[in-house]
Amino acid sequence: MNEREARARVRRAGIELVESGLVDGTWGNLSVRLDGGLMAITPSGRDYRALRDEDIVLVDIGTGEARGGKPSTETPLHRAVYAARPEVGAVVHTHSASASTVAAARREVPPLLDDFAQVVGPSLRVADYALPGTARMAKGVLKALGGRMAALLANHGAVALGRDMDEALLCARMAEKGCRVFIEAEFLGGAAALRPVEAWAMHQVYLRKYSKMKGAAPEARPEGESPAGGGNTAPGGDGTSR
Repeated sequence: MNEREARARVRRAGIELVESGLVDGTWGNLSVRLDGGLMAITPSGRDYRALRDEDIVLVDIGTGEARGGKPSTETPLHRAVYAARPEVGAVVHTHSASASTVAAARREVPPLLDDFAQVVGPSLRVADYALPGTARMAKGVLKALGGRMAALLANHGAVALGRDMDEALLCARMAEKGCRVFIEAEFLGGAAALRPVEAWAMHQVYLRKYSKMKGAAPEARPEGESPAGGGNTAPGGDGTSR
């Protein structure tokens, strides 16, 4: 993807976030990976609907050098994801209502629905709280993302990944849906989850099938992680970018 294409895609995706209700106020940000070790990311504090293609900021993933304006304050998180997950082509960070509610409760969301398990993974874990925009936050989110395509950020929001922007937006919607269903099922007497091995298998089938169609390599399960997930068990939309 070249610079012109990347800027246009990020701008359009910002409008999609607003229209889907996944962002409020000045919150949220999104980016896409470019050729040449760059990413295109939304600028800080700007109305998504007012953005032009040229307002999208280009950032060097390795050095953090920005070109074309002030990038989102969450740029360190996006850079860390791209550096650690070479299969990821887009990152979406939201503050949607249900995801933020579960993030505030610091509850790990189990795989309650087939589509959630396929797209997000065997569960939605919560990264430990850290100040936004810090290296500590990025490190915690990467840990929570292990073997998964989305994670919650304690007392903050959610982050969703994709091999392209369409998949990242889909993952963000699935994460929000999973959180909403989890909240409502708990009120009905308790959520009954899929078996961990079934959830993990569905996620792998989805990745491999989708990868074959897209011509990309699927993500392998992190070494030493069981199908059940493991790792951190701490449970942890107006339209402008942060």
